[in-house]
Amino acid sequence: MLVHICCAVDSHYFLQKLKEKYPKENLIGFFYDPNIHPFSEYQLRLLDVKRSCNMLGIPLLEGEYDYEGWMDAVRGLENEPEKGARCDVCFDNRLENSAKQAAKIGEKRLTTTLLTSPKKSPQQLIDAGGLIEKKYGVKFVAPDFRKEGGTQEQFALAKRDKLYHQDYCGCLYALNKQRDQQKKLADELFSPISGQIEPESIQDRIALYEKRIKLEEEGTDYKIVREKFLNYRLLRAYIKQNGNVIPSYVLPFSTLKRKFTKFRIVDKIEHIYFTNREEIICISLSYFNQLIGKNYYNIKDIIKNPPLYEEELEARSKIIYNYLSLTPVIVLQNIDETAAYQLYLDAHIYEDVREHLAIFR
Repeated sequence: MLVHICCAVDSHYFLQKLKEKYPKENLIGFFYDPNIHPFSEYQLRLLDVKRSCNMLGIPLLEGEYDYEGWMDAVRGLENEPEKGARCDVCFDNRLENSAKQAAKIGEKRLTTTLLTSPKKSPQQLIDAGGLIEKKYGVKFVAPDFRKEGGTQEQFALAKRDKLYHQDYCGCLYALNKQRDQQKKLADELFSPISGQIEPESIQDRIALYEKRIKLEEEGTDYKIVREKFLNYRLLRAYIKQNGNVIPSYVLPFSTLKRKFTKFRIVDKIEHIYFTNREEIICISLSYFNQLIGKNYYNIKDIIKNPPLYEEELEARSKIIYNYLSLTPVIVLQNIDETAAYQLYLDAHIYEDVREHLAIFR
């Protein structure tokens, strides 16, 4: 039986229940989910599915990440609610490709771990599976593992085996709608042009879960711990000097009351330049290099080869001793103490939750 897999939280439980129900069945996993956005989230979920299948001794195949094809399939259904018409098309898309894969490898039966997802309509999936069955001649199997406390057992198992538990279905439209309802920033869709790994970004989670796998391979005991913290995303910023944009770099937790202000440098203490507006502080590139132990040639060099986020926070702490400060700290390639500057800075500070590894030695 080919088992279409959507995520590890669903598949880890579903596959074990399938083994119990069909002990003589040869199970093969198939990860085909071009709906998942962004691609980094797809990679994270696949990473966890590979770990789960490895734990259960089940071979896993990966389908094509045909995101453009999926977007074309659901065009015009962007505003549909969860379990609406867009989900119908999404199920058809993924199950059809799963049926093609089953036929390709000679499997006669097909099922999907979506059946155990509490966010999905079982009837929608059964209807979609029925159509696929008629079209491709692959028997669609739809066991109900949610009943009699199945969902609670599923989540308990996911917690016990330290699975990555995503908090949105997967597609761009569901994510935006959910974040709008939560009145939260959809930071999954943000990535700095420098490629720097920011706290609680998907790239940050991938690094954590890759480290988890390495610890398991080494036999090191660990625990995944969640903590609340204030997160920061810089959406857009630039500085003009006498009307022209100049090279600049903004350190984390720099904010303005409004997104735009004008300022002049009015004082200097050692390497720190103070201004007359919004408590803005400027430092030179050479001093920034000194603070973080780097040797950046220019601002463009920082963007191409960014320091660690933690290094930027450390640099900030050496300039401003109040760790709760939201003072803008700007790195300038060249500082003209007589010039008039204009700063545009759009940033977002918000409460967030981050996971980290507690390692037991």
